[in-house]
Amino acid sequence: MHSCGNPSRFRAERAAVIARLGEGSYKALFSLVSLAGIVLISYGFAHYRDTGLIAVWHPPAWTRHVTVLLMWPAVICVVAAYIRGDIQRVLKHPMLVGVKLWALAHLVANGDLGGIILFGAILAWAVFDRITLKRRSDPGAPAIPSGGRRNDIIAVAVGTLIYLALGFWFHPYLIGLRVFGS
Repeated sequence: MHSCGNPSRFRAERAAVIARLGEGSYKALFSLVSLAGIVLISYGFAHYRDTGLIAVWHPPAWTRHVTVLLMWPAVICVVAAYIRGDIQRVLKHPMLVGVKLWALAHLVANGDLGGIILFGAILAWAVFDRITLKRRSDPGAPAIPSGGRRNDIIAVAVGTLIYLALGFWFHPYLIGLRVFGS
């Protein structure tokens, strides 16, 4: 986690937990806790939506197109964080860029209080995280080699496929809102 302000303060504690549990067990536990957090946020937001949205403003119809447009590079950026190439080299932290684009895209299209709080908080976290990363004094994790333009082409192709899957299947069936079409 980057957002702790002074990451070196927690490095020793983290290393002690990893030494006790083992790296694989630590990562599995960390993943489960993270997944539980995402599930709880999703459940809470779904419950909020089911009980009635609290309108703050009414986004114009064109904001939906802005959201659809911003989501494509957002997904590509997230993929580029794992399939590293020149996109990662230029952006430095493509995952955070993707999260910021995702949150901004959803803020543009959602005018309800819950959406503003959820997407605004995620955007604020991503901006804060990027600022703290610029000020880090420790080297962090070991560098992951970059694959160059070939990996960029793969990241764009995979990102585009995931973007289409999210738009055609995930969002309509799990969230209940169509992305493409009327």
